[in-house]
Amino acid sequence: MRPTASLTRFKIEAYVRSHRVIHPFAGLLVIMIVLYSVRVNLGQELSSYADSAALLVPVFGWAARGLLDTEPDMQRLVSGTAAGRPGREVAAGLIAAAAVDAVLAVLALAVPLAIGFTATPGLGVLLGGLALHLLSLLTGIALGALTSRPILPDPAASALILLGGYAAILLVNLAPVIWLTVPILGWMRAAGQSDFLSRSLPGLAAITAGWCAAALFAYIRLRRTRP
Repeated sequence: MRPTASLTRFKIEAYVRSHRVIHPFAGLLVIMIVLYSVRVNLGQELSSYADSAALLVPVFGWAARGLLDTEPDMQRLVSGTAAGRPGREVAAGLIAAAAVDAVLAVLALAVPLAIGFTATPGLGVLLGGLALHLLSLLTGIALGALTSRPILPDPAASALILLGGYAAILLVNLAPVIWLTVPILGWMRAAGQSDFLSRSLPGLAAITAGWCAAALFAYIRLRRTRP
């Protein structure tokens, strides 16, 4: 575990020093301004959290992609060798991406509590918002990993595919069958229901986790041939 932890810290530090971290934070800032320029009325907090989670998927993806792209190709090979096993380098990259995205998610949850809501919501709303942003974070990491440089070396194609993948998910979400892809619009529809935590969330979380697990499995398999 120690080589993986050290490599994770190294990747985060390199990402911050590269200033690429500014881009997703700027994206988060824009979304927070759009969503909370007018305070959210009492009873609408969970729906606003669902909107935030849906809009932040490409931001989380951009942050994950940027972090995984920070190291030059030769440095990434050296890191994998130094870690003892190539799989440790892959794991460290995903953990580092999750850590950066977690900071963004915490800010997305905290900002409306400070300036966006007319009243402080209850524990159920906070738990629902946390769950929705975790699903968004997981989806973003999957998109970012599959469009990172080890998989797609062309930066322009990578960016277009990341955004195109997000748009494709939204288009597929228009179909009446929610399990065809990650149900981002399903999060938004269900968040307004009174039984969201007990009835809707478990199914939506299972579908999201299943698709993201498949995407990350594909990423890990591809990294075996594209170090």
